[in-house]
Amino acid sequence: MKKKSKKRLNILVSNDDGIDAPGIFALVQELKKIGDVTVVAPDKQQSAVGHAITMNFPLRAKEFKKNGVFFGYAVEGTPADSVKLAARALLKKKPDLLVSGVNHGANTAISIIYSGTVSAATEGTILGIPSIAVSLTTYGPADFRYAAKFSRRLAELVIKKGLPEGTLLNVNVPALPEKDIKGVVVTRQGRAVWNDTFDVRRDPANKEYYWLTGALEDSDEGLGYDQSAIRNNYVSVTPIHYDLTDYRLLEAMDRWSIDKLH
Repeated sequence: MKKKSKKRLNILVSNDDGIDAPGIFALVQELKKIGDVTVVAPDKQQSAVGHAITMNFPLRAKEFKKNGVFFGYAVEGTPADSVKLAARALLKKKPDLLVSGVNHGANTAISIIYSGTVSAATEGTILGIPSIAVSLTTYGPADFRYAAKFSRRLAELVIKKGLPEGTLLNVNVPALPEKDIKGVVVTRQGRAVWNDTFDVRRDPANKEYYWLTGALEDSDEGLGYDQSAIRNNYVSVTPIHYDLTDYRLLEAMDRWSIDKLH
């Protein structure tokens, strides 16, 4: 009997570092081993734009070539724009999976709120596509190969196991050689927050402007939180949901008699 061939996946890839970023290239090379990959990503750096979408300006997409070969579609918009446009206009059928990344820099704790990488995956989840966001935890010189390889392995597992409606996986990979990574842990979103400061500077015309700086203040311990896990050289995988309702307070507010305010 002829053995039935394994179905190739249709995978959508996006990011927030821009379509020409090295992280997305490494990711695509790995995902091509398990499926047909379509890249739809911002045409330039879009870090920390959150889940912004373009409404009051034309949204343009053009074919992008790398080394003379078609690589994907570069979108003059945000990561969420890119995913929405791909799913609703550019692709002939719904992808089996969306992977966003590999981002150059961690997306843990409160940074998840600001992250364009995570927002691309969130948009995929809203559209009913199983989605993963992947980040490498360095802003310096980076080797994306292990993070891309891990993304491929996780993608295969997600296709096999599935994800609950409205839930995506946020992955952070330590920027270490593979041999130095201790393992993989499932974590919750950390409680670290940015201690923001603004440097006051002056431009060549002597006009004052501000430059955002700051440091992430992390007090979480153990392997149960994303930032702590990567600090201890583990890959962190965090299931997150776009429903921001505080259900504990929702229940408690039944006793507030808010209806009597009207």
